[in-house]
Amino acid sequence: MVAKRQARELGLTFADIDDVVDYICSIADHRTIFYLWRPFLPDPTDDLLLELAVEAGADYIVTHNLRDFTGVDQFGVSAISPGKLLRLLEVVP
Repeated sequence: MVAKRQARELGLTFADIDDVVDYICSIADHRTIFYLWRPFLPDPTDDLLLELAVEAGADYIVTHNLRDFTGVDQFGVSAISPGKLLRLLEVVP
């Protein structure tokens, strides 16, 4: 899991990360995915994220790999970097 890559640097254990993920899953708005237009992106796991974003009506997919999500705007979703999201939320200047 990506979140566990920097757990130690953040002073967290893997169990801490698992607890956070479990909590998010427990309060999440679960969606059914129908796989109607795959494949679209080069990586099939990215297609899953795109389809989920479309089904959920998300405005953004937040990623460091913007090139991997080229063309998602035709689905009404924008791929943006974490830094851009923080600027949109006015967390950083």
